[in-house]
Amino acid sequence: MVSDTRYHSMTELDVVAERLEMRGLRVTPARRAVLAAVLEAGPHFTVDDVCQRARGVGRATAFRTMRLLQHLNVLCRVLLDDGSLHYRLNRTHGHHHHLVCTGCGHVEAFTNCGVPALAEEVARRTDYEIEGHWLEVYGRCRACRSLPPAGRAGPAAGRGGMAGGRDIGGT
Repeated sequence: MVSDTRYHSMTELDVVAERLEMRGLRVTPARRAVLAAVLEAGPHFTVDDVCQRARGVGRATAFRTMRLLQHLNVLCRVLLDDGSLHYRLNRTHGHHHHLVCTGCGHVEAFTNCGVPALAEEVARRTDYEIEGHWLEVYGRCRACRSLPPAGRAGPAAGRGGMAGGRDIGGT
């Protein structure tokens, strides 16, 4: 058994790399570069952001590695109201969804959702085997609602400087 002391001295990159190795996956220099880019990217980022940070890594490798990180529950996707796909580190363990502010782009995770029960009902009524679901809820955060109308940022404003998300609620 590995002592807790070892984990306290490991970087987040080392922890994720070890998770890959424990699943029998190689941590190649290209994968390590993508991992480092993801961990340094800030609260929200795109595949293009990762590709720019992981210089010398092919776009296909970046996409495959990010898909793998999603599968390992290290990353989650966030679909913004403008249709752009962003990613964020998954700080919420287990099933969750996102609240997305249409004013500033702030994203919060929430875990208390009734969609699994709805999916079961849909499966029963349609004879589909439901494999998953993805839910984003769009609205305006408290800070954006408190701005006077002239000072409000439009839906596309603030995308480049999105605030970090926090996790709320939960079962």
